[in-house]
Amino acid sequence: MTLMRQLPALTLAALLTLGAVRAEAAPEAYKIDPEHLSIGFLVDHIGYAKVLGLFREAEGSFRFDRETRQLSDLTVKIKSASVYTAHEKRDEHLRGPDFLNAGEFPEMVFTMTGSEPTGERTGKVTGDLTILGVTRPVTLDVTWNKSAEYPFGGGLLSKPNFVTGISARGSFKRSDFGMMYAVENGWVGDRVDLIIEAEAIRQ
Repeated sequence: MTLMRQLPALTLAALLTLGAVRAEAAPEAYKIDPEHLSIGFLVDHIGYAKVLGLFREAEGSFRFDRETRQLSDLTVKIKSASVYTAHEKRDEHLRGPDFLNAGEFPEMVFTMTGSEPTGERTGKVTGDLTILGVTRPVTLDVTWNKSAEYPFGGGLLSKPNFVTGISARGSFKRSDFGMMYAVENGWVGDRVDLIIEAEAIRQ
């Protein structure tokens, strides 16, 4: 076989190899920016209204493939003592043994176990949520909002960065984690609705 006949085959092999490398390298690592992370919750209060609260300290990371829209390796750690509802006495109660018991269990952790796209920019993420040392499965509905070069710096974004933004919603029963205070009499709702907004920086 002449060199000229070999060239097309060699070129095709090189392209296939390059394509395989690119496919393997597609998932990108991200670190959640704590300055642009909001973890909120809603819990019913005696049926009159729902209390809106936040966790003000959390960190996390994940991998995301923009081509296939696959999310993987998502882990989020939340500081229990960072709970905030704009009411000092209530926040102290929430940090105590009736609720989060932050002294004994300083962190709540969500570890992803799977994901499934449901649309062009939506998907379901399943994972294990650990609260009070108890682990239960939780499902989040996730929306991929945007992935692009960040337009300005500041904080962790002191240099040009590529950022992905997501929104997530979910719910769980606190009684599933052994948090039984005021469940039976209905003073504090059992269901906790989650509201998550996050921006993450590509590493």
